[in-house]
Amino acid sequence: QVQLVESGGGLVQAGGSLRLSCAASGRSFSTYSMGWFRRAPGKEREFVAALNWSGGSTSYADSVKGRFTISRDSAKNTAYLQMNTLKPEDTGVYYCAVKSRAYSSSFPAEERRYDYWGQGTQVTVSS
Repeated sequence: QVQLVESGGGLVQAGGSLRLSCAASGRSFSTYSMGWFRRAPGKEREFVAALNWSGGSTSYADSVKGRFTISRDSAKNTAYLQMNTLKPEDTGVYYCAVKSRAYSSSFPAEERRYDYWGQGTQVTVSS
């Protein structure tokens, strides 16, 4: 079992920055790929970013590429999403998720391939 708790959301002006954190319980977190997703008001949840178990490989949605950075600190059992140059269209609830297959080479963009989810943290970007 893995429990995930997101934090770091809030209200920020366009052009500003936020860093989201995802704190994980469970001894095996460091061996799992993980991802960040978001749900904008009135829309379906969408992929934002993902990284593999070692943190050495990452992928991003085109809409956030160059502005967001995903990372992890396995010693702290925590993953991060650094969000810079925020835009109003980045507004939404942000979720972290874990794919609980140890040492998997994949870090997918599809929701269905993740096994554990956090409760989400709200990010609001004002114009």
